[in-house]
Amino acid sequence: MISIPSTIKISLRALRVNKMRSALTMLGIIIGVAAVIAMIAVGKGTSEQLSRQISTVGSNMLIVVPGSTTAGGVRWGMGTQMTLTRNDAEAIERECSAVLLAAPIIRGTAQIIYGNQNWSTGVQGTNPAMLDVRDAALVFGRNFTAQDIRNATKVSILGQTVVDNLFGGINPIDQTIRINKVPFTVIGILERKGQSVIGHDQDDIIYIPVTTAQKRIFGTTFPGMVHTIAVKARSSEDLKRAEEQITQLLRQRHRIGPRQEDDFSVRNLTQMLELAQQASKAMALLLAAIASISLLVGGIGIMNIMLVSVTERTREIGIRMAVGAKTWDIRLQFIIEAIILSVIGGVIGIVLGIVASKFLSYFLGWTTIISPFAVIIAVGFSGLVGIFFGFYPAYKASLLNPIDALRYE
Repeated sequence: MISIPSTIKISLRALRVNKMRSALTMLGIIIGVAAVIAMIAVGKGTSEQLSRQISTVGSNMLIVVPGSTTAGGVRWGMGTQMTLTRNDAEAIERECSAVLLAAPIIRGTAQIIYGNQNWSTGVQGTNPAMLDVRDAALVFGRNFTAQDIRNATKVSILGQTVVDNLFGGINPIDQTIRINKVPFTVIGILERKGQSVIGHDQDDIIYIPVTTAQKRIFGTTFPGMVHTIAVKARSSEDLKRAEEQITQLLRQRHRIGPRQEDDFSVRNLTQMLELAQQASKAMALLLAAIASISLLVGGIGIMNIMLVSVTERTREIGIRMAVGAKTWDIRLQFIIEAIILSVIGGVIGIVLGIVASKFLSYFLGWTTIISPFAVIIAVGFSGLVGIFFGFYPAYKASLLNPIDALRYE
């Protein structure tokens, strides 16, 4: 009858006799487990950060931008000419069944002054739908109204970065700021969104009515022209249909012939950001796969050391067989030794992996999330490594002839 507890005691005693060799044997497993946990933590953190950034951009969102145009035989690049209008945005919202909202945007950079403070920031002229399109919320104040758009009212909604740099601890609501020397009343404060996927500060922004931007701040060569149109589809399933409907409608409105190139482009921003997230997940899996090679190398190291151990302990094996140890007793002893080395190495690797993740997060500013699943997988895999690579040395030891083993010097 095989006694598991006594076999474990024998295995532990054998490992304690050669402490240095046991430690070196575990090193590959330690490094492998730590690397797997740290890499998965980095990948999961990056994916989570991208998910948060995707949600700040706006859900089910499309961006319509000017395309290339040809004038006098000269072909201008994409976005060099303003080919979109406020009327296009209104038509998209009105006539495209897959579209929920559309917001025209005319943008630029302006110097903002409040008292003795000033700040240069991005200013966007738009309509009340913009906040819903961008899934942006107001923490104080109100949104624009249709009357603000009609009357080109001088009102503004500020992002948190602008508030921090101009007002400090002062309540900005109903205060007067100057945008390019034109006075504007602050009517709303946006909820903080943070950085975008490309590192742009989404809170460093001011929204004003699109008509006010055109008439008083930026002006346009052709009244009603806008730089882009932000569109919100009714659902994620409607994104493709909304894109097709917008393309068809704008081709009709811009009188583009069957063989003519579009003078606009419809971009699925949500899809682009999700592709970036998928690429991040793929990179995390690749890093984890590379780190897992260390576990394989560690397993080979365990097998080599165990084979050496079998050779060194041939006489001991012969004595055990001579006093009645069965074949499976010998096999079990060496398998348990390999499992103990793998599990202890795995536990140490977990600790080092968590420490490495915290180090990356604290000193390098990377977002890391420790995955319990990754920890369980790492420990389970290290145990399997012990069983897999420990079996052959155990099998070889069990086949020794007791008499030949006793004679071995």
